[in-house]
Amino acid sequence: MSDYDRIARAIAFITCQAKAQPTLNEVAAHLHMSAFHFQRLFSRWAGVTPKRFLQALTVERAKQLLRESKSLVEVSDSVGLSSGSRLYDHFVQLEAVTPGEFKLAGAGLSIDYALHDTPFGYAFIAITPRGICNFSFLESTDMGEPLNALGKKWPHASLRENKHRTQSIINALFNIQKKVDRPLSLHVTGTNFQINVWKALLRIPPGMVTSYSDIAAAIGHPKSARAVGLAVGANPVAFLIPCHRVIQQSGALGGYHWGIIRKHAIHAWESARSDQSDSLD
Repeated sequence: MSDYDRIARAIAFITCQAKAQPTLNEVAAHLHMSAFHFQRLFSRWAGVTPKRFLQALTVERAKQLLRESKSLVEVSDSVGLSSGSRLYDHFVQLEAVTPGEFKLAGAGLSIDYALHDTPFGYAFIAITPRGICNFSFLESTDMGEPLNALGKKWPHASLRENKHRTQSIINALFNIQKKVDRPLSLHVTGTNFQINVWKALLRIPPGMVTSYSDIAAAIGHPKSARAVGLAVGANPVAFLIPCHRVIQQSGALGGYHWGIIRKHAIHAWESARSDQSDSLD
């Protein structure tokens, strides 16, 4: 069992027992581990203690973040999105597939792909010469489903497994000690509405959250929260386009294409790490 599998079981237990505020010993016992070894495993994975992580998982914490978050328009202005400034911990540039490229269906295009182990389980990544076109979390090492979907989207492209080429992107995404020295580019296919929603997601700083209705307002469609939800769910690049930072107005996390436990994990992982300047318990 991988570290993430153990952490996922811990998070599932914690969220189910949140009202009872389970102790370290209780969570460790659920995983059939000693409290000492569970504390070490958890702190190594999350970068913070289980107690701090539990605080980040609560609905009350999410509501507080919603109250504290600036509007997306304010955030956009403050970071100067039009000039290609830093959007969050990593540099990310989103480039939509052109109509001409879409019509060619990948003719003459080489796409490298690979499977990697990440802090949130296995992930499938695919990149074109212009950027990352797919990043999906998987429940096993079977790449059949995402590879088949990639082939259908780009039927005339040349697909090749190339873990060496994709490893640097994984390192940049999950190694907080090593900052990227150049923008991470995304090369995605979507409607104009979807592209606008995905660009809005890139404006949300790490450790912060926003609601579907706030996204709708930010892109000039205040009555389209439901459509925004569909666009968020269609996000082809997990984690980089941070759809996990969108939650319900009530403070509940809502759904997630790659599983609600994983959304809990990513949201709390980012939130806890953003608070590392505070004294840890």
